[in-house]
Amino acid sequence: MTTLSTAAAQPPTDAPAPADAPLLTIAQVAGRTGLTAHTLRYYEQDGLLLVPVTRSSSGQRRYREEDVAWIVLVTRLRSTGMSITGVREYAELVRQGPSTEQARLDLLQRHRERVLAQLAEVTEHLGAVDRKIDVYTARLAART
Repeated sequence: MTTLSTAAAQPPTDAPAPADAPLLTIAQVAGRTGLTAHTLRYYEQDGLLLVPVTRSSSGQRRYREEDVAWIVLVTRLRSTGMSITGVREYAELVRQGPSTEQARLDLLQRHRERVLAQLAEVTEHLGAVDRKIDVYTARLAART
């Protein structure tokens, strides 16, 4: 299971970060998000990020806090079963601006319904495990 930092999982706002905001290396972002550098590069190359990651004069990736917040959101969408295609579609809608908010809402509501169905199924499976635990607990208690 991926452990995420406490960074906000909201898409970046239109307000730019202060000019003096520190930029993060790929290793720092990997450490904060629990993702590998390979995954971060993949997310960038596959169009899952909102904007291209800035580069240092030597070509190394430099991430803004807004990039990290978006990556955390992408990771949560993926962790809840959204496909790469779905994440890419969502990112494209966000890049298109406020006129796509209804489409974004629709996409996220459909995803939420799928997550709730999965949660109900897992809850049912957990109930079966709990019943077996109760059986063995009762049997062992009866032996003492």
